[in-house]
Amino acid sequence: MRNHTVVDSPVGPLTLVATDGVLSGLYMEQHRHRPDESTFGSPDTAPFGAVIEQLRAYFAGELTDFDLPLAPAGTPFQRRVWDALREIPFGDTLTYGQLARHIGQPTASRAVGLANGRNPVSIVVPCHRVVGSDGNMTGYGGGVERKRFLLDLEQGRSGDALFPLNGNAAAGALF
Repeated sequence: MRNHTVVDSPVGPLTLVATDGVLSGLYMEQHRHRPDESTFGSPDTAPFGAVIEQLRAYFAGELTDFDLPLAPAGTPFQRRVWDALREIPFGDTLTYGQLARHIGQPTASRAVGLANGRNPVSIVVPCHRVVGSDGNMTGYGGGVERKRFLLDLEQGRSGDALFPLNGNAAAGALF
């Protein structure tokens, strides 16, 4: 059974998707690999209480490590990359090559990049913490401007929200 809700955030609306009550997707607007919305299930905020609270604390600078059960769908290699992403400390970055070496596949930096780009649980699984070999921002499913915002937030250089909030007072609103 799948459910979803949409919450406001400093990086724009986030669509949260749960499979059997467990977070399986977190998508930004215009997310590069965003699935068709018909796969998100029925609207329901019930499965997302802890997710919303932890996202709120993250964006407020009060949370550095998400502690949520996750159910991302992917290949065994993708899940291995996504697990490794969760090991990158808050505020730090790795290159695709460093991440490939970390998972024991030093020649797989391109495959690591592809798996990183398919991460279905953005922010919580911090794919934004992976940068190009020269340390520069590279592609990000939610857009490079969001990636920069998230890294700046984690490194204590946060400014205003990237996108104006719509004033949504729904139960799922983060701010």
